[in-house]
Amino acid sequence: MDKGNTKLFENQLGLSEFKVFIHDLSDVQTKAIGNNTFIWQFTVILKNAVIGENCNVNCNCFIENDVLIGNNVTIKSGVQIWDGITIEDDVFIGPNVTFTNDAKPRSKQYPNEFLKIKIETGASIGANSTLIGGINIGKYAMIGAGSLINKDIPNYSLWYGNPGKLKGYVCKCGTKLDSDYHCEGCAKSYTMNKGKIEEIC
Repeated sequence: MDKGNTKLFENQLGLSEFKVFIHDLSDVQTKAIGNNTFIWQFTVILKNAVIGENCNVNCNCFIENDVLIGNNVTIKSGVQIWDGITIEDDVFIGPNVTFTNDAKPRSKQYPNEFLKIKIETGASIGANSTLIGGINIGKYAMIGAGSLINKDIPNYSLWYGNPGKLKGYVCKCGTKLDSDYHCEGCAKSYTMNKGKIEEIC
C-alpha cells in the first residue's frame, strides 16, 4: 500500500480514530468508514453515507447520502448506489450493477420518498444486473449477470434473465444445490420448509 495515499479520519462511530485507504483521486466526504476499507480512484462518496469495515469500493463508483453498507462488502467498478439502499455484510456487487429508486422518474421532479432496496447478508449481484426500487434480495441469494430483478428474491435462491426467473437454489459457498438441496461443493445440506430453504445444522 502506498502510505502517501492513506488518510486518517476521526471516527464518527465512537472510536478515537481509524485507518482507511482512500485514493487521492477520489472524493470522499463521509467520515463514517470502518477499518481496513479501501476506496479507489474516481469514486465519489457523499457525507452521510456509512460504510463498514474491510470493504473494497472499486474505481468509478458513486455513493449517495442515505446509504448503509455493512462489513466485508465488495463493490466493483461502475456502480452507483442511490439514496434508500442498504447493503448488509458480506455482499458482492458486480461491475456496472444498476440500482433504481424512483418508479416515475422525471427531470427535476422528486418523490416524497425514494424507493428502498435492501441486499441481505451474503448475497451476490452479477455484473450489469438492474435492480428496480422497492425490492429485497434475500440472504445468500445469487443474481446472474445481466438480469433484471423487479421483485423480492428469497434466501439462497438463484435468479437470472430479463425479467429474472427462479433457476434453483445456491449454497452459502455459491454452488448450485442439487435436487435434494445438497451442495457438492462444500457438502452442506438444506431443506425446504414451508416454501423456504433452510440450512441443516
